[in-house]
Amino acid sequence: MIVSYKYRAYPDAITEGRLNTALDTCRWLYNKLLEECHTAQENGSTPTMRGTQARIVTLKDENPALKDVYSKVLQMVNYTLWSNIRALSQTKKNGRKIGKLRFKSASRYRTLNYNQSGFKIDSEQSTIAFSKIGTIPFSMHRPYVGTVKGILITRSGDNWYVILQAEQGVSEPKKEGRSVGIDVGLTSFVVDSDGTAIENPRFFEQSQRKIKKFQRSVARKKRFSKNWMKATAKLEKAYDHITNQRRDFLHKLSRRYVDGYATICVEDLNIKYLKENGKSTGLRRNIHDASWGRFLAFLSYKAESAGTEFIRVDPRDTTQMCSNCGSIVKKTLADRVHNCPYCGFVADRDYNAAVNIHRVGMEQPLEPVERIPLHHISVMQVLSMKQEAPPFRAG
Repeated sequence: MIVSYKYRAYPDAITEGRLNTALDTCRWLYNKLLEECHTAQENGSTPTMRGTQARIVTLKDENPALKDVYSKVLQMVNYTLWSNIRALSQTKKNGRKIGKLRFKSASRYRTLNYNQSGFKIDSEQSTIAFSKIGTIPFSMHRPYVGTVKGILITRSGDNWYVILQAEQGVSEPKKEGRSVGIDVGLTSFVVDSDGTAIENPRFFEQSQRKIKKFQRSVARKKRFSKNWMKATAKLEKAYDHITNQRRDFLHKLSRRYVDGYATICVEDLNIKYLKENGKSTGLRRNIHDASWGRFLAFLSYKAESAGTEFIRVDPRDTTQMCSNCGSIVKKTLADRVHNCPYCGFVADRDYNAAVNIHRVGMEQPLEPVERIPLHHISVMQVLSMKQEAPPFRAG
């Protein structure tokens, strides 16, 4: 299992210059290979990943700057290109109308990928020596666990980060412990079968006014001018702040569930479909802001490393079914209360869904459900949590 650790990096001026030059060279290579793939297709031939890989060797004569970039990094440029080509091809097979793969601008190419080799980590000094780049200090705020298989160097605005990809062993499943069903939503971010409701942080919505202000500032300036670049940097910084807030919230929340339960049951949601087929722009934006997919991904890999069983269940009828008697009670998105006309069971709709998810995931029979008031936890309570912490409430 591969787990990523992200740390802030602090290259000096000379090393930063090498990083920027390497990024620009890799971007040139990506665009060159993509251009040749387009040309080959127009001429009736089929390009291959092996063919573009071999082409890198001959391109070094055309652009000597390629010789100043570690060879494995250049190979990963080709790998990234073909990953994008395959993803685009799969999207077309799914029926969506999409044009050709776009070339990368300087602002959209920000990552160097050192895969397997070309780096040496000094944990005591908190530095990493990269081949043909130099030694870069980084802030190791928490130690990584496992064997590092690759490192990404990425630029975000004026900041640099290193992302260590470490291989970890899978823990033995927990023998005993509590189980829980989790329903993700927009009114509450999470409601679980133990009656805990986690507030939806809505980080993008809170920063939307500031984002729009920066967007207008960028739009008013001449493209690629110094003022335009300054305004763009402010906009990127605002987006990065939202991303960091969201990631911190999701990491802490997923850690609490993994530490608190031996088995976690969730819906196997097609989140991409939900975003693309939302009834309004606001709904699609809110689903994107909630980051259900990232939360479930965090839960999945943390559960695997901790020995917690992670079960995905079919989401069909989890909201419509009465968790008390099994009858189907139709609801719209506006209906926030489950009120069963057959057995009289009344509960929050998300709690009702969480109980159904738990029952299906644990393969339990229908049985009367205890009516309990929801225990609400605010965003600030989640953000104040430590990584290693006790469960929300006693079982």
